[in-house]
Amino acid sequence: MKKLFQKNTETVDLNRRSFMISTATAGLVMAFAPAIFSGELSAKESIAQQSFSPTIWWTMNPQGEVVVSIAKAEMGQHVGTALARIVADELECDWDKVSITYVDTHEKWGYMVTGGSWSVFQSFKPLSQAGAAGRLALIDAGANMLGVKPEQCHASKGRIIAGDKSLSYADIVKNGEFNRTFSSEEIAKLPLKPANKRHLTGLNQDFKALDIPAKTNGTAVYGIDVELEGMVYARPVIPPTRYGSEVTQVDDSAAKAIKGYKGFEILNDPSNTVQGWVVVLADNYPSAIKAGDALKVTYKKGQTANVTEADIQSLGEKLCNDNNAGTLFVNEGDTAKMQAEAKQSLASLYTTATASHYQLEPLNALAEFKQGKWIIHTGNQWQSLTLPALASALEVEQNNVIIRPYYLGGGFGRRLFGDWTVPAALTAKAIGKPVKLVFTRADDSLFDQSRSASTAKLTASFNENGELSAMEHAFAAGWPTKAMAPGFLSPGVDGKGKFDSFSASGADHWYSMDNHRARAINNELAQSTFTPGWLRSVGPGWIVWSLESFIDEIAHKQGLDPVEFRLSMLDGKGKQAGKAPESVGGALRLNAVLKKVSAKVANVKLGENEGIGFSVSSGQERHMPAWIATAAHVHVNKNDGKITLKKLYAVVDAGLIVHPDGALAQLEGSLLWGTSLALHESNNYQNGQVAATNFNTYLPLRMQDVPDMDIEFVQSDEFPMGLGEPGVIGVAPAIGNAVFNAVGVRLRHLPMKPSELKAGLST
Repeated sequence: MKKLFQKNTETVDLNRRSFMISTATAGLVMAFAPAIFSGELSAKESIAQQSFSPTIWWTMNPQGEVVVSIAKAEMGQHVGTALARIVADELECDWDKVSITYVDTHEKWGYMVTGGSWSVFQSFKPLSQAGAAGRLALIDAGANMLGVKPEQCHASKGRIIAGDKSLSYADIVKNGEFNRTFSSEEIAKLPLKPANKRHLTGLNQDFKALDIPAKTNGTAVYGIDVELEGMVYARPVIPPTRYGSEVTQVDDSAAKAIKGYKGFEILNDPSNTVQGWVVVLADNYPSAIKAGDALKVTYKKGQTANVTEADIQSLGEKLCNDNNAGTLFVNEGDTAKMQAEAKQSLASLYTTATASHYQLEPLNALAEFKQGKWIIHTGNQWQSLTLPALASALEVEQNNVIIRPYYLGGGFGRRLFGDWTVPAALTAKAIGKPVKLVFTRADDSLFDQSRSASTAKLTASFNENGELSAMEHAFAAGWPTKAMAPGFLSPGVDGKGKFDSFSASGADHWYSMDNHRARAINNELAQSTFTPGWLRSVGPGWIVWSLESFIDEIAHKQGLDPVEFRLSMLDGKGKQAGKAPESVGGALRLNAVLKKVSAKVANVKLGENEGIGFSVSSGQERHMPAWIATAAHVHVNKNDGKITLKKLYAVVDAGLIVHPDGALAQLEGSLLWGTSLALHESNNYQNGQVAATNFNTYLPLRMQDVPDMDIEFVQSDEFPMGLGEPGVIGVAPAIGNAVFNAVGVRLRHLPMKPSELKAGLST
């Protein structure tokens, strides 16, 4: 299939595409192409002549076997299975005959990114249409072969049926005629299957993920597995600061004694992705590790060489207290007026520590120059962001760089911007050989795109009746989007600058409040010290921690039950009503899941020093909400301050569940990640770098601390939402609220440490 269409000159406008269905040597081909080609050639002529590069979404061979092309990165989330099921359901084919293939980078695939929990949400409609178009084409061809009208036929599990007559898809592909083009207008009108006709998607379906066999029998290939003849191993020497360091001297006299050592390169990066980098070379990786340790590099350090975590937190607090800092993300009603007229107020400051990614597979890339192209072998989440950096570094046109995909041994946002590929490519260019650059765990940690430490200040105002009259939410952190994709920054509603929506989502909550202001602030010290990263759940992971904890604080101040207080504000009125298709029902769906989870724990018997806390979340973004209510049951040991999370409950309304087994796995993983960030893992900056560089000092959730989990999906036929990240969001505030309910201590820093709890108990 790949050999048919590799002309590298056209870019497809996904908004003006047409579908083409015809036969080729591979069998039946379903592709989309720029609408500009519609009418110039038939589908059959276009595909046969390879007159351009149509994007092949799926093929069906003469045996009726379907191969779905996947332009997303697989990192344990079974994305290929989910996307293939969308196609296969509408195509009405037999799941046992479906397989997937991951494609190289090419402009024809459009913008290539896997992150933000977007894959199912963004792909559902076009992939459903692609399957539906194929089904109609098969019905037309089958009807012609059966001698009946298409209206007399229907498709069912790989067959076209008309009364007592039927043909398999294989028969039709072998003997039928296909030459059909669907215009963009026709695509928009394609009849998609109603929910009760779906045979592969929905809660009651149970099919295994297509990627599991390869992962369990050892045939799956990850980036770190790739090897090429004649390649050289390399390891980076990480400079003392992320930006601004310069190499002044390199002494490799000790490294020369290491067998296999082949020298070093001082990198000159025109893209400025890496600054002050030295890479050691060896004919095997153990030697590269030893040589990296033996090399003595002297630097002129960058300006952030002395920055600490405390410095970053201190600036964050100062910024949140400055009403002129940042730009407004939300500005409903007249918060300033309500604050001025308030009879009482309540203010709290919440913080989170730096967090690291620590994906299982350390960063790695293999770069080679072959037949006039740079080929980068690596697992990457955001190829369309990485390619320009590679092209700039190599000083070539972007269409001369290809990223070849592999499984990722974990991504969690660290594999979005592929900055680690740049030193691999520069080294390969410098020595004229393929170079496999592999980071040790410590190298990986020091070069991590940390989730920034964050600060949030919330202020509630109350009127003469003691009722909540306004809420203000100011939050500061380093912004990933500013660092790596500044073109995606959004304008503030007050016109005073731009903000990172990924670091603000969650503050635009679904509670009805007449007066609500949210202010997004960039912590410039964090921004200049490291590259802030998109870590799983991104902004909502720390913003909703402060919001949902503070909602409990407000309820307690008013003497209200926190659940009832939330339900009263989740009324679905005005802008909180939601809109079609992505948020139909709005806040009322959040109201419904909160009632469900509240009922679920209503009869739980609490022991001494135990409590249950609640939270709601609508991650990952307001226009793509997975409605989740979380309840945490905790025990607090008053002697040592240890918090034991006994059980997590989550009720989830994410619309149509495309792949139930995968969705459950996503929720389990994200709830545990949220637990880890709430109670265990953190890093901190000392002298411009993270202090914890391996698992002996970086302490995520361990097996003995894994809680029981009760996860319930709501049966829904609404538009499907992504589930990779939303489960993370509500865990920390639910635990914090549970701790308060257990022992009366309000914790306001993540992770929640025993020492801080004991300090709270003593006051």
